[in-house]
Amino acid sequence: MSLRDVPEPVPGEGEVLIEVHAAGLNPVDLKTRDGLFRGFLRYRLPIVAGNELAGVVRAVGTGVTHFAPGDRVYTRVDHRRLGAFAELAAVQEEFVARMPASLGFAEAAALPLAGLAALQVLRDHLSVRPGDRILITGGAGGVGTLAIQLAVALGAEVVTTASPEGAGLVRGLGVGTVIDYRSRRIAGLPRDYDGVLDTVGGRDLRDSFTVLRPGSLAVSLVGVPEPHMVQEDVGLGAFFGFGAWFLSLRIRRLARRHGVRYRGFLMHPSGADLDVLSGYVETGALKPVIETVYPFGRIGEAFARLESGRTKGKLVVEL
Repeated sequence: MSLRDVPEPVPGEGEVLIEVHAAGLNPVDLKTRDGLFRGFLRYRLPIVAGNELAGVVRAVGTGVTHFAPGDRVYTRVDHRRLGAFAELAAVQEEFVARMPASLGFAEAAALPLAGLAALQVLRDHLSVRPGDRILITGGAGGVGTLAIQLAVALGAEVVTTASPEGAGLVRGLGVGTVIDYRSRRIAGLPRDYDGVLDTVGGRDLRDSFTVLRPGSLAVSLVGVPEPHMVQEDVGLGAFFGFGAWFLSLRIRRLARRHGVRYRGFLMHPSGADLDVLSGYVETGALKPVIETVYPFGRIGEAFARLESGRTKGKLVVEL
């Protein structure tokens, strides 16, 4: 990755040209940089990186009806196009939403990707209801801090894993029980959880199968891709679905041995779902947690911090 000048984007039909004021960093940015998705995402390089942003509409393409120049907006851009780490970004109208009035640009830029992932897992896949007991691994991270707040707003009892340094943060978000992952494993907890949202993978994901009620679901944002994820979330065909079936065979078998289900998940951009998140923000139920805001010229330092794996909440760059 490098900082360089590129031609200004021009909004096409149905697109909004956004003057970017802030952009959020995410682990997916590291994975994209390192080529971990090259098996099914073929970018034409060089490409402007970045997955989420907040800014002001500068111009609109033909056919755009919901936005006008001057609107304060935020978005999770199309993962097939990227483009958030730049002064200007052209984004499909259906992926854009007006920013919550109570948030500044840095806070708004910290919300789209992690917030959409948390909302779509909790609402659409775990179907969280009042009284459910939900395990969220990695609660102090970008997705975890938002998922905790959303699960609490949905009426769930939340248990999460965190380091001692992150324990106070997650308790302040509404967690009743914090598991110190450095000294205690998930395995051995009572088998009374109604769902798992996994942001860590590895042993934590495997152990989570042992605490789920029979028939319940563990959804991982970082686990091995499986057919539903590849075909439904990414939009690839049966050939890639078969490859994911083979790759995920071991983890799915392990889940079945415990009488539970496993689902890998990739969130999808949605302006309508961003409006839902805005509603939670405006009622006070949801607030982005930001560790550090960097100037755009120091984005390399921001990436180094992200790569350390010790981030609490989100990292944001301001333009």
